[in-house]
Amino acid sequence: MTRCEELYEFLMSKATELTERWYEEADKTSGVYASTNPKEISFLKEQNKLFHLKFFKVLKEDEDIFLKNLEEWILAVAKDESHQVTPINSIMKEFYRVRNHYLELVQQFIAEQNGTEEELNNWSQVIIDTMDHVTIWFLEEYDRYSMERLHSHRELINELSVPVISLTPTTGLLPLIGDIDTVRAKSILDEALEQSAGKGLDRLFIDLSGVLVVDTMVAQQLFQLHESLRLLGIQTTICGIRPEIAQTATQLGLSFDNISICSTLQRALQSSVLH
Repeated sequence: MTRCEELYEFLMSKATELTERWYEEADKTSGVYASTNPKEISFLKEQNKLFHLKFFKVLKEDEDIFLKNLEEWILAVAKDESHQVTPINSIMKEFYRVRNHYLELVQQFIAEQNGTEEELNNWSQVIIDTMDHVTIWFLEEYDRYSMERLHSHRELINELSVPVISLTPTTGLLPLIGDIDTVRAKSILDEALEQSAGKGLDRLFIDLSGVLVVDTMVAQQLFQLHESLRLLGIQTTICGIRPEIAQTATQLGLSFDNISICSTLQRALQSSVLH
């Protein structure tokens, strides 16, 4: 058995002990590490131990094979919901903690086996370089999944924030609330068209009483929504335009001349009943 193989066997024999030590010393103030649920703690320890078992193979496997075997762990933990809600600085601290534990074990092995300074330096460098690579790899995947989750949540929020409410079988209401940026305005256009057509509406009331600011790009999207609905045979009435929006529209030179306007939703509905 080579010295490298001896070190590998030594580290593998310490995997369980490493996990228990890591969990004892881990910062349990936030995220996945703060859980007091026994099942979650047990699962966290299993993830940690599995990392040890895969990482130590850097001493006996070719780099491509080693990274391929580690990839499954990286991807699974990076997208794990519990880790996704854990601050990234907390996760990095635990990676560094594990790396230091590995370096201490290498020193212990060298001391017990009368190893050389050269062996200590070489193996320590392997540990450091590999952990640095793995940490960066994990952070990249963590960030990618975070962005995917953010995008999915944003799409869901936008979809839920464009509810076309059926008032009658042929009349609907689109109440808009909060800030409307260009991205949300595009979502409003797409969702309102799809929902209005899907519900078979003849008329749609767009209530802006909950919107404080409308810029030029957003106003253009609203005009486009009006025109697109008109082509579908759906009449639109915009109501509840706040004074701030009216003033901004005037300053920007925006014209609502060709769009049916009512001061309030109540008056718009009353007018609809009368006609």
